[in-house]
Amino acid sequence: MSSSVTRAAGNEPADPSVAARAAAATEPAAPPAERPGARPAAAKRKGAGLVRALLAALAGVLLYLSFPPRPLWWLAPLALALLAGCLRGSRARAGFGLGLLAGLGYLLPLLVWTGEEVGPVPWLALAALEAVFIGLTGLGIALVSRLPAWPLFAAAVWVAGEALRARLPFGGFPWGKLAFGQADGVFTPLAALGGTPLLSFAVALCGFGLYEVLRTALDHPRRATAALAALTVAAPIGAGLAARPLVSDAAEDGTAVAAVIQGNVPRMGLDFNAQRRQVLDNHAQRTEQLAEDVKAGRVPKPDFVVWPENSSDLDPYSQPDAYEVIDKAVKAIGVPVAVGAVVSPQTGPLRNTMILWDPVSGPTATYDKRKIQPFGERIPMRSVVRLFSSDVDRVRRDFGPGKDPGVFDMAGSGVGMVTCFEAAFDDAVRSTVRDGAQVIAVPSNNATFGRSQMTYQQLAMDRIRAVEHSRTVLVPVTSGVSAVIRPDGAIVRQTEMFTADALVTEIPLRSTETPATRLGPLPEYALLALAAAGFGWTLSRRIRARRAVA
Repeated sequence: MSSSVTRAAGNEPADPSVAARAAAATEPAAPPAERPGARPAAAKRKGAGLVRALLAALAGVLLYLSFPPRPLWWLAPLALALLAGCLRGSRARAGFGLGLLAGLGYLLPLLVWTGEEVGPVPWLALAALEAVFIGLTGLGIALVSRLPAWPLFAAAVWVAGEALRARLPFGGFPWGKLAFGQADGVFTPLAALGGTPLLSFAVALCGFGLYEVLRTALDHPRRATAALAALTVAAPIGAGLAARPLVSDAAEDGTAVAAVIQGNVPRMGLDFNAQRRQVLDNHAQRTEQLAEDVKAGRVPKPDFVVWPENSSDLDPYSQPDAYEVIDKAVKAIGVPVAVGAVVSPQTGPLRNTMILWDPVSGPTATYDKRKIQPFGERIPMRSVVRLFSSDVDRVRRDFGPGKDPGVFDMAGSGVGMVTCFEAAFDDAVRSTVRDGAQVIAVPSNNATFGRSQMTYQQLAMDRIRAVEHSRTVLVPVTSGVSAVIRPDGAIVRQTEMFTADALVTEIPLRSTETPATRLGPLPEYALLALAAAGFGWTLSRRIRARRAVA
C-alpha cells in the first residue's frame, strides 16, 4: 500500500509538532505564576515595586526633616532626588501612588501639631487630603519624566502642585511649600527675585537634576547629555548666589525703634481662651512693665508697639472693662500700639481685628484678617464635620474675612498687618507691601498648638517673607516664639516659649520693592505654563507613537 493510501486511511502517525499544538490548545492554560520562569519574574517585579514604595515614603520623611526647627535645608534636594528615582519612567497610576506615599511621609509628621488638642482625626484628615495633591504632583512628574530635559518640566509640575493646594479646597492650605523650609539655604535669595514659586522651583530643579546627574553618570552618557544634567543642578545654585545682591537690610527711610510684646497665656491648649481676661491683662501688664523700664532707662523708648493676635479676645468696643485695660496700657507707654482683638458685631460673623490704638485718640484704624483659617476660625460643612469630631462646636460663631490690606501709620512708620495664617499666602503679604508697608508685622497666636514645631515652621515662613519683600518682619505671639527678623531673613531677637517678654529693637525702614514684589504672581504663572507645555509635549508624543503603530 502506498504512503498516500496509508495517510488517507488515517493509519500514519500525525506530525508530532501539530499534535503538540493541538494538545496545548485543548488543555487548560497554566496560571501565569506556574509557567516556567513566571514566578521569579513576578516576584522580582513585586519586590521592585515594594522597594520603590518604601523609597518614596522615605523621600517624604527626608523632606519633613529638612524643615525647621532643624537646620537641614539641604535635605530637600536629596529627598527630591530620591523621589525622582522612584517616579522617572513610571506609569501615571504608579506616579500617583508613589507621590501619595511621599506626601504621607512628608505631611503626617509636618502637620502633627494640627491634632495637638483635638485628637488625631483632624490631623490625619488634613495630612491625607494634602498628600493627595502631592500624589497628583507625582502623577504629573511621571508623565513628563520621559521628555528631554525632564527635570525642568518636573520642577515646574512640583510648583503647579503647590499652587493647586494653595488654592483648594476652602481657600487652600499652602503650609509646607518647599520654599518655607529654605530660610537658611543657599537658594533663599531667589525669593526676592521671583517669590516662593521661584524658590520652590529652584529646590525641586536641583533635586531632580541631581538624580539625572547620577543616572547619566552610571549610564556613561554622551558629553552633551552629561553637561545638560549638570546644568540642572548648577543653575539653581548659581542663580541663588547671583541673587544675593537683592537681599539687603540697609535703612532706606531711616530707622525706628519697635517693641514686640509677648504677654503669655495662663495655660496652653484650646482652653486658654477660657481665661480671656487674664490673657488681656498679661499683655497690658507686660506693656506697663516696658513703660517702667523705659522710664528707668533700662531700654530705649519705642516709637510703636505691636501686640499679638488674640491678645484681647474681649471686644473693647462693646466691653468697657477691656477698653479701659488697653487704654491704660497704651497711655502708660505713650506710643501707638497695634492690638489684636476679637470684635463681635451684633449681627454677622466675628472679626479677627488688629486695632491701631493711639495714646491720645484711643482706637482709630482697624484691619480685619482676610485669610480665615478653615476648621479653625470657620467651620465649612459643619454638620458633616461634626460626625467626625465634636470639637467643631468649640467654634460657635464663624469669623468673617476682611477685604482690604491694612497698613497702620505708627509714628510715621508704615506697618503692614499680616495676621498669623495669612503669612502662608503670597498675595496677602505682597498686597500689604504694595499698599505702602515699610515694615511687616505678623501678629500670631500659637498657644493652641502648645510646644509643637508649628511655631518654628511659621517663624521660618516669616523669614522667607522678609527676604522676599526686603522688609523687617515683627512677629508678636501670645505664647512664643516672638521675634524680630531683619530684611535679610536673620533673626536678631527672639523670646522663649510661654514666657512673658518684650523685644525692643531698632529696625530699618525700607520702601524699595524687590522684583518679587513688583512681579507678583507672574513667575508662578510662567512656571505653570512650563508645566502645561510639558504635559502638552507628552501628549503629542503619545499621539504620534499611536499613529506610528497604526
